[in-house]
Amino acid sequence: MAIVWLPEDEISFPHPDGIHNTDGIVAVGGDLSVDRLMLAYRWGIFPWFNEDEPPIWWSPDPRCVLFPKDIRVHKSMRSYFNQQKYQVTYDTQFERVMRECKQKVRKGQEGETWISQDFIDAYVRLHKIGIAHSVEVWDGEQLVGGLYGVSLGKCFFGESMFANAPNASKFGFITLVRELEKLGFWLIDAQVVSQHMLTLGATTIPRAAFLQYMRKNNAEKTYQGDWNLLINGISKEIT
Repeated sequence: MAIVWLPEDEISFPHPDGIHNTDGIVAVGGDLSVDRLMLAYRWGIFPWFNEDEPPIWWSPDPRCVLFPKDIRVHKSMRSYFNQQKYQVTYDTQFERVMRECKQKVRKGQEGETWISQDFIDAYVRLHKIGIAHSVEVWDGEQLVGGLYGVSLGKCFFGESMFANAPNASKFGFITLVRELEKLGFWLIDAQVVSQHMLTLGATTIPRAAFLQYMRKNNAEKTYQGDWNLLINGISKEIT
């Protein structure tokens, strides 16, 4: 199947329903504008590319997802919660969390991650309109972990996480999933399969099943605002 190149002056994608390649690439090109990113997530598409590449848009098959009720808290993590080892906040340090994720070198990786300055600028724009959110994990006054992603309807699309202290990112993720379950969220998108996510209770579903969730989700209202207010029960306003 030929690669579809996207123009920058038109907000569109080929629908992933019609993608038959095995690597999950939907299209190449376009930009990281708010409108394009919003359309992408609504259609189950996300950007992932290196700094020296044009935007590459993906919809993998199978898709790695976590249903909130399936979150696993292993014995090794329970003591962290029993002792309240860390504290968790929301949407207080969005750009800083992104930059920490950018700097975190993972096994088999050389240098910084794919999170370029263009990515940071794009997701900060989403954050400013209340669509992209961060989770911060603190040990006292020190930021030791966190994650960020995009929230639409009843789905949270996870992008990246980091930890500078033992199990800090797991602590933040588990805390977030528990809160999202209370708020009636159906699904956390983990994008591609990783052993780390599988140990936390994630599973894989066919792309077709994931896109069915997206169609259903697009009919749901989105909370657009500060998650610190939403999760702490100060504001329940839905837009």
